[in-house]
Amino acid sequence: MATSVQERPALEAELGARRTAEQAARRRRLHWLDLASSLWSPITVLALTLIPYLVLIESFPSTAAGALSVMQVFGLLMVAWFVGLLVWRTVDRKRSEARRLRHEARELNSELAHGLATVHDPAARDRLVELAARVDAAAATGDTALLEREIRALSDQAARVVPAFRKQSAVGIGIGLAKALALALLIRTLFIEPFRIPSGSMLPTLQVGDQIFVNKFLYGVRIPYANVVPFPIVRRPERGDVIVFDNPVTGQDYIKRVVGVPGDVLRFRDGAVYLNGHVVPGRMEQPQVDIWESNDGSPWRLVHLDLWTERLGTRDHEILHTRPPRIDAPEGDIVVPPGSVFVMGDNRDNSADSRYGLGGGGNDPKVVFVPYGHIKGKAMIIWLSLSHGGLLSNFFGGTGLRTERFFRQVR
Repeated sequence: MATSVQERPALEAELGARRTAEQAARRRRLHWLDLASSLWSPITVLALTLIPYLVLIESFPSTAAGALSVMQVFGLLMVAWFVGLLVWRTVDRKRSEARRLRHEARELNSELAHGLATVHDPAARDRLVELAARVDAAAATGDTALLEREIRALSDQAARVVPAFRKQSAVGIGIGLAKALALALLIRTLFIEPFRIPSGSMLPTLQVGDQIFVNKFLYGVRIPYANVVPFPIVRRPERGDVIVFDNPVTGQDYIKRVVGVPGDVLRFRDGAVYLNGHVVPGRMEQPQVDIWESNDGSPWRLVHLDLWTERLGTRDHEILHTRPPRIDAPEGDIVVPPGSVFVMGDNRDNSADSRYGLGGGGNDPKVVFVPYGHIKGKAMIIWLSLSHGGLLSNFFGGTGLRTERFFRQVR
């Protein structure tokens, strides 16, 4: 293995020494052109931009409105870049084929750099280096026919003199895919996980069909299946946080808002929420607004609900109430136990939350709290919205692309 690692820079150095200044300059230009024309480029740039955006709006919530406008424009530019690349690849077949061949040439030379260590015949090794140099030179000319011939010649020669050349290539691809999969699983387990909103229990904050990112790092890394969070990394869940959790009753993933934390005393009376003896402040913003609901892909239906603004702590958020309000909330004082939170949906009268057994059923469901160990993370932003209205909704039964919801912070 040590010899193989040394062979790679040796081959690259030898190829570099054979290039003219013009070939080297053209090769650099083509390399940057290939990077810019990769379909992964706009996706990668957007993903890298999301990181400072998330840090900014989570650390300084007052900047969220201004940052959102910039991020939405930037996101649309990335979409335009991606669509433009698709069109270009479809229309300009010749340049697209040249790009593919240059990529194949780079991959072939990379595989050869690792395989040269197994070639002990000096003449065979020199022949491989010569063919690799011809591939490198052909890649800089833009002549696709010449490049294809040189790639075929090098590949055929390598298959004859490099032991298990094809097998090494397949193993290399397998190792690369395994590394990518492991990295994706690590990110999903420790940092960010996507989640789709399947129902209207969190309307109007979250629309049915919103796709969100969940911050799994904030509250501490959860050990799956064991439902244990050994220690908080940044902080514990707070009132007003919108959290995704593993429902301790049904085992499904739920999303609700934290209303009570350990030690809080809640009481429900006349449609109002009392927290530690004080009514949670709220005011009606608009009566009987149009709300579109759906549940797990069912047809959209229009309902009319009262839109309110509620304040938990120092943060305002919107909620919905039916008219008349639901009156079957649990009676008496509810004390939130240590290590748990009390959650409610923003669509207050249409939510299977802690008040109603978290959807566990039964004629008289008991109050159910969410233990810390079941919490997966805090909802951060909407990264995609396939909800009612928006682009192409006339063609898909009312479901369309809601670009105005892209990158909105979940508050």
